[in-house]
Amino acid sequence: MRSLLPFRAVRCLWAGGALVRAPSRPVSSGNLQLEELFASGGAMRSFLERLEKPRFQAPSWVQGPELAMATQRLREKERELQETEQLLEDENEDIRKLAENEIISCQKELTKLKQKIILLLIPSEETDENDLILELTAGVGGQEAMLFTSEMFDMYQRYATYKKWHFEVLEYFPSEIGGLRHASASIGGSEVYRHMKFEGGVHRVQRVPKTEKQGRMHTSTMTVAVLPQPSEINLVISPKDLRIETKRASGAGGQHVNTTDSAVRIVHLPTGVATECQQERSQIKNKEMAMKKLRAKLYGMQLEEENNKRYNARKIQIGTKGRSEKIRTYNFPQNRVTDHRISKSLYDIQSFMLGEYLLDELVQSLKEYADYESVTEVISEKC
Repeated sequence: MRSLLPFRAVRCLWAGGALVRAPSRPVSSGNLQLEELFASGGAMRSFLERLEKPRFQAPSWVQGPELAMATQRLREKERELQETEQLLEDENEDIRKLAENEIISCQKELTKLKQKIILLLIPSEETDENDLILELTAGVGGQEAMLFTSEMFDMYQRYATYKKWHFEVLEYFPSEIGGLRHASASIGGSEVYRHMKFEGGVHRVQRVPKTEKQGRMHTSTMTVAVLPQPSEINLVISPKDLRIETKRASGAGGQHVNTTDSAVRIVHLPTGVATECQQERSQIKNKEMAMKKLRAKLYGMQLEEENNKRYNARKIQIGTKGRSEKIRTYNFPQNRVTDHRISKSLYDIQSFMLGEYLLDELVQSLKEYADYESVTEVISEKC
């Protein structure tokens, strides 16, 4: 490969006016949302310019020097790209080829710099690093809704394995034909809540059920709730505010489960919130799991109140707020999964339900859109 030294020398001649400039050729962008955010004369450019002024108060979480360095590097790279684009019209084929390679390199670095600036501007959420409680409940649609709930539970369990997270079943109430009425699980690992927090809401399935003899399409629903697991510092519960009850477990589980008081129910007296667990044979283990769920529910209520004040206008809602809102449709005849919040559709529904790369792709898209909304909110407030 040729050295870039002659090419850089040629670019310097262009910059100095020693060579005649030709009209620049537009270069395509791989990320329209990113380009829109950094458009010339837009809110982001105005924000970054004002950030350099001494009296301008940056958001408390922004690391000023690091952001200033990234902004300066961005401007330098943009000037370099503009100068390089001029060489695409040069008569010398070698120079044109060098220019094309350098433009690709410049565009990649510009994208990285813009993404870095966005990350520096996004306020960190205290819950992003938290573990979580995942709750799934069958909705409208009878047995078909329960069958879909079972498939969704399996999908999230496989996704946890795919992400190398810890997945522990807290509750599991199956239906008569292999479906699932309600279940909950504890998921722990790196940035679990940051990845999963936008899964909360109503998931709709459209397909011909296994139980349908006439071949008619049915629409059923199930609900997902994602509750961050608080630390001891985030939430303090007084023992005197709790009423703990024990009873015999019901349902499947063997003779031992049904003849001992292993099931535990805990009521938080000030709020009336109650949780119970009978998943394990051990009363101590069930009490621990029920307490974990109670803490998550109380913390979720606290966060939801704060989120209502802070993020009411956002398209993508966090945690339990979207619990009653339809967020996603799984259309089996069309082999399509559509997330209605970002109007994104993915095809190959069977692969999606495996809980691997396709689900992860949609999760990443939701995170990126939420980051975009967050940054837009920040620069709008400060401009």
